[in-house]
Order: sequence, then C-alpha cells, then structure tokens
Amino acid sequence: MTGRSVRWTAIGCLALLLAAASGCTASTARETPSPQAPTVGPTPSATAGWWRVGGEVTRLASRIHTPWSVVPLPGGGALISSRDDGTVHELTAAGDLRTAGVVPGVVSGGESGLHGLALLSDADDPMLYAYFGSETDNRVVKMPVLGRPGELSLGQPEVVIDGIPRASTHDGGRLAFGPDGFLYVTTGDAQQREAAQDADALAGKILRITVDGEPAPGNPWGNEVWSLGHRNVQGIAWTADGTMWASEFGQDTWDELNRIQPGGDYGWPLVEGVAERDGFIDPVAVWATSDASPSGIAAVGDTVFLAGLRGERLWQVDTHAGALAHDPVAALDAYGRLRDVVAPGDGSLWVLTSNTDGRGSPGADDDMLLRVELTVSG
Repeated sequence: MTGRSVRWTAIGCLALLLAAASGCTASTARETPSPQAPTVGPTPSATAGWWRVGGEVTRLASRIHTPWSVVPLPGGGALISSRDDGTVHELTAAGDLRTAGVVPGVVSGGESGLHGLALLSDADDPMLYAYFGSETDNRVVKMPVLGRPGELSLGQPEVVIDGIPRASTHDGGRLAFGPDGFLYVTTGDAQQREAAQDADALAGKILRITVDGEPAPGNPWGNEVWSLGHRNVQGIAWTADGTMWASEFGQDTWDELNRIQPGGDYGWPLVEGVAERDGFIDPVAVWATSDASPSGIAAVGDTVFLAGLRGERLWQVDTHAGALAHDPVAALDAYGRLRDVVAPGDGSLWVLTSNTDGRGSPGADDDMLLRVELTVSG
C-alpha cells in the first residue's frame, strides 16, 4: 500500500485532503484488455456535471513505441505521435495501426522528440499540427492530412512557430485548439528558469497563436504569450463553462492543476505550489510529485481528468465542487505510467500509456491506447 497525498485549494480557502489508495509500481504486471475498434460520436463535454470513469477497460491499440499524444479523427480512429522516432501512426476505425508518416527534422534525446498533435478539421483541407524538438529548438509545424481514412498520409511540413528553447528536460509540448479557434502551445522552461518570468521569452509559457503562427488578437502582451511563470506544462483543456485548465510538473514538492487566466503569472521559479503571494496565481489543486507528474489532461462537463506518469494514476477532479471533489481511477492502476488522456466525444475517455519512454517497465503489449466509459453524476 502506498499513501498518496493530495492538497487542494479553493478560491478564498485552503484545504488539505489525504487520499489513501492502493499503489502500483512500475513492475506491476500489465493487464491486457480485449481490443475494440475506436469510434467517435457526439461529445458530452458541453454537458455540465461531474463525470466519472465507470465500466471495463478495453484496448484500442498496443505495442506503440514511446507514444506521446493521441488525436481522435472525426470519422473514427485516431492519430498518435511517437516521441523517439517522429512517427505519426494512424489508428483506423477498424482498429488497425499503420504509419501515416514521419515528421521531418525530429531530433530526439532526453525528454525531447515528437510531442503534441492537434488537428484542424476541415472536410476539404484537414491540417495536422505537431510540436517537436529539432536539432536547435522546439517548434510547431503544420502538415496537410492526405488520403482517405485507413490510408492517411502527411504532406510537407510548414513551420508555424520556432525558436522555442529546447533542453534534455522541461520541453512542454502540448497543442490544443481552444473554443476561440486559436492554437494553444505549452512550453517548458527548458532549464532556463529565469525565462519563465520574462514575457518576451517563449520558454515557461502557454502561447496563443493563429493557425499561421501569428500572435492571436487580444493576447495580453501583444506577442504570442498567453500566460507565464510555468515550469513544464504538458496538459491543457477547457471545461463546459469555457474555463481553461493546465497541468504542470513541479520540481520537488507540488505538481499543479491551474485555472488559466490571460496574462496570469503562475509563479515559477519564485514559487511552487500554493504561495498566497501577491502577483501570483495559486494552483487550484496540487499533488505530491510522487503521486502525479501530470502530463495530458482532458475535460468533460465540469470534470478534469489528469494522466499521471510517476504517479501511475488517472485523477478525476470535479472543478465545481466546494472543496474540489477528487478521486483516483482504480480501474487504470494496473497500466503503469499514463501520458495522455482525451475525450473523443462518444461518452468515453482514451488513455495513452507511457511505459516505453525509458522510465517505466514495459510489458509485452506496451505501450497501449485504452478506452474507458464515462457516467455523469449530476
């Protein structure tokens, strides 16, 4: 048994709650659920309420090397990035896994490589955006998605934004289109701690840009920066009320779930966790770093789901509860490190494991894309 501590804050108050749950180590045998073809249907994310994981875990794909990001496709299936070799896989609606393409210029090393994907859906001209580490920097490119489902390929890349500092750790890398239609890009401090507080630097930020890489209208400093003071954000999502949320890796003490405001300063490297200091926005929830190390997040209704790497847990957080009701998802305890979680819109979550990234103990079928059903509590 492993004690897992969670510290929560709400506006105007601070609460400390302890969650004791059955632990799971990297050497735990991986369960291998039956495969199931991936589908995408009507999204429940616009429906407010406390959504929870329920039902059996099923497997959509297996034996994916160093997966980092999964993007559902409108007609069913998904695109999945592999960090170390720059491959973008197509998971077909029939459940087959094939190579759609390899992103040119990816140079992996340490935690860097091919990271987040985001799809700009258009029936006539769909475009895939990808964040990756090149030889000299981190950058975002866009590539046309060509062909029919089951036979997809990628066109030539075009640079959207470059010059994002790169290092062996703290490279950020999550991409998502917000409700406003702009592209949000998370960056790490790339071991340049002071850059996180510099509004003119790209490191340690959440960026908000147009589809062509220009600063989005209304950005607080007139450049690409939306918020600053971040150490390493790897997850962003929006709840049904339009609130933006971000997960953040702490250093030694607290991992964070933050409510993102334009122009907000989230404190790094001057503070970690809850500081109650003027000028900084405190996290809404924090975890001991051994319990989370959160990467991708998803939002459905009022609930935020966080995929934990070191913590080997999926956490579900009710953002409208008075003290932020929370619960680890026991059904996913046996699958090791969790890298990404997405809500494909069919009343389920897809969860991407991360046991082949050099820090886990992979089983024979790792890494896997898993599916779990959701239920709404009110």
